[in-house]
Amino acid sequence: MLKSNYYYLWSVILFLMSIMYMYISFILMYNGSVYFFEYNLYFYNSISLCYLMLFDWISMSFVSVVFFISSMVLFYSMQYMGYMTYSSIRFLFLVLLFVFSMFLMIMSPNLVSILLGWDGLGLVSYCLVIYYSSNKSYLAGMITCLTNRLGDVGLLISICWMISYGSWHFMFYSSFFSQYLYLSVIMSCFTKSAQIPFSCWLPAAMAAPTPVSALVHSSTLVTAGVYLLIRFYNYFNLNIYLVFISLITMLMSSVCALFEYDLSKIIALSTLSQLGLMMTSLFLGMSELSYFHLITHAMFKSLLFLCAGIFIYYMNDTQDIRSMSLVCLNLPFTTSCFNISSLSLCGMPFLSGFYSKDLIIENSLFNSMNLFIFIMFYISLGLTAGYSLRLFYYTMIYINNYSPLSLFNDNFDYMKFSVFLLTMFSVMIGCLIVWIMNFDLLFLLFPVYIKMLVLFIIMLGMWVSYESFFFNYLFFISFYLFNNYMWFMYSHSMYTYFMFYYISINSMNNVLSWGEYYGASGLSFYILKFSNYFQLYFSSSLKIFLLMIIFWLIILI
Repeated sequence: MLKSNYYYLWSVILFLMSIMYMYISFILMYNGSVYFFEYNLYFYNSISLCYLMLFDWISMSFVSVVFFISSMVLFYSMQYMGYMTYSSIRFLFLVLLFVFSMFLMIMSPNLVSILLGWDGLGLVSYCLVIYYSSNKSYLAGMITCLTNRLGDVGLLISICWMISYGSWHFMFYSSFFSQYLYLSVIMSCFTKSAQIPFSCWLPAAMAAPTPVSALVHSSTLVTAGVYLLIRFYNYFNLNIYLVFISLITMLMSSVCALFEYDLSKIIALSTLSQLGLMMTSLFLGMSELSYFHLITHAMFKSLLFLCAGIFIYYMNDTQDIRSMSLVCLNLPFTTSCFNISSLSLCGMPFLSGFYSKDLIIENSLFNSMNLFIFIMFYISLGLTAGYSLRLFYYTMIYINNYSPLSLFNDNFDYMKFSVFLLTMFSVMIGCLIVWIMNFDLLFLLFPVYIKMLVLFIIMLGMWVSYESFFFNYLFFISFYLFNNYMWFMYSHSMYTYFMFYYISINSMNNVLSWGEYYGASGLSFYILKFSNYFQLYFSSSLKIFLLMIIFWLIILI
């Protein structure tokens, strides 16, 4: 019984800390204040090693959201993962390590401590993805870990570059930095937030347990890149090419979700679509609205994952949506929460997703974007409604003879409690943030046809999705494979691998000749000579030591 208390204890601690941090963020927002806490870790002559913590309303509210979702996920995992085994306690402490790494990354404006949290996120997410010890989990974990490590190179380059300006506290030296330094940070954030061409790892990471997907791949890990770019936002020049990359990510993930039958992968692709929306709004100059959508998306997407986990839990571990027919008859409460989060994802009026998505769309129209960006933006919105309706149809309406051995139980338990709380926040948090955070909202005046265009596009996407239910082999099989394998992004990455491979083969002859002499071999030869000299020196008589002391005293005097 003692082991079961760990889950209770940590979920309650994280929930209370979430309330405390949200209260602090309200106070900081009300007073308009920002606090820096600097800890001097090491000081010698002119060398100073400090740890800096930044307390403002952005960091406090994001930490509060992370802690709240973590507490709900731990409460949910108590039943989903079990709590009387050693592996479940290992899972608990892995989740806590992940939360600590996220806290380290959020709170500090120092690039080195950000890198510590950043690498901690990558390492712990790898451990969580391979939690189920199978070949599929291992391969998914390797893709996740190596893709994230690829992005860390950009952060390491920016750290090495930034020390030439005098400090790693990027907020104090921002006006001196080169634009290319920010470009390396943006590229590393692109890998963490799974933008094209680094999108493959996010659907692959669904091999992890469902509570991990709810915490890691919806609300924290993938939004770490967006959060870091919001921190750097005031300093880099915006680039239209970055807007195109985010828009293509949005469009590609929405199209792929229309041809996918794995429940977890559909929700992962919808996460990818929303990340593209956040990045697009950020690069169009709307950093506050991007952060607003980040918070609301974390709430309803973690709810969507947890509801999907309950479906998988009661459906004999199947994830195919075609075998989940009429699940609403047996799991009415979970189905209601699932549909609320799905409607919030579509931007249903007066749910939390509506407030952030509607503000982003309407403000982007005043941002002098060209017609191509406008069309892609609205097509992606319609496709979001399309794959949400498709998911609703296959899980709630589509009649299929599923396994009669399934045991359904919709009693109110640990999983339902956490889902219920997240549902309440998914409904309320959008309007609460608009009232409390007091964004610089402008009075926007639209013609009627522009205002109704969003509704028309959403209806059009739903109609296209409805019509697609009656398609039978309309396209070639290669088209379905093209969308199922994320536009063959794995294959494209092989070209890059072969290019670097051939470059390394061609340069091998040079490396084996003078590069070896002046490089590792020559260095090891001189280090060996040096160590032999010191060994001879230390094994000699005491006279040499006394002579050296006198010699150094003369030099000092």
